[in-house]
Amino acid sequence: MTTQASRPNIAHRIGGSSVFKKFMNGYWYPLLTRKLHGDDVVFLNYGYEEDPAMGIPLDADDEDNRYWIQMYHATATQVDLAGERVLEVSCGHGGGASYLMRTQRPASYTGLDFNAEGIEFCERRHQMPGLDFVHGDAEDLPMADGSIDAVVNIEASHAYGQLPRFLTEVARVLRPGGHFLYTDFRGRDEVPGWEATLADAPLRQLACREINGDVVRGMERNADRSLELIRRVLPSFLRPFGKQFAGVPGSGVYHDLETGKISYRIYLFTKD
Repeated sequence: MTTQASRPNIAHRIGGSSVFKKFMNGYWYPLLTRKLHGDDVVFLNYGYEEDPAMGIPLDADDEDNRYWIQMYHATATQVDLAGERVLEVSCGHGGGASYLMRTQRPASYTGLDFNAEGIEFCERRHQMPGLDFVHGDAEDLPMADGSIDAVVNIEASHAYGQLPRFLTEVARVLRPGGHFLYTDFRGRDEVPGWEATLADAPLRQLACREINGDVVRGMERNADRSLELIRRVLPSFLRPFGKQFAGVPGSGVYHDLETGKISYRIYLFTKD
């Protein structure tokens, strides 16, 4: 999940994406990192569950995070990552990076995020050979041209100030034949512009599917844990915002996904 700005329908309620972006970057994400550190919360996405259930095998230590993990699994396993050099842009608290490193066996995996406190958390929490974390900007990636085999980006790009610039950076750091494994959402009225931006990017689309139902099921399965965390770690004045951010049933985000006012999609791109 992004640490560079906000979810669009929440931003619209507060009024002004630039102001909201400053709030998210300067206050919200660092606050989450500090508040959730003791609870070992390592995933920040909405969650994902298919019908019938995915049922992917998980280690016992991963089971509590099943529905957040399944978002990563559905996105990143569109290609074989074994032996690849992988970059995740907006890695959040690093749970997806750890899961993919352990299960998909890339040669290396770098998680990048704009939240410096989140990166410090990742460095303490997720320590294994081949996995590293770096503080950086999605629109100015600190990687050399053609140095990456696969870029992962999950539930983040809706918050970037310049999506075309991010996509150009993805293409720059990918080697020819490399893959962009991409999951995100937009309001239904934003979809034509989103599609046009993706079509103009220096990447070729290989696959796309809408996953609203899968995300709604993930939200429902995660609801009890999310609500318990919100009640325990957030002051009362922030709890309504926390419920929107987590997408719990009854929130505006949940309603908009359930009714189709938001389109949530998984994409696969390659660089020719």
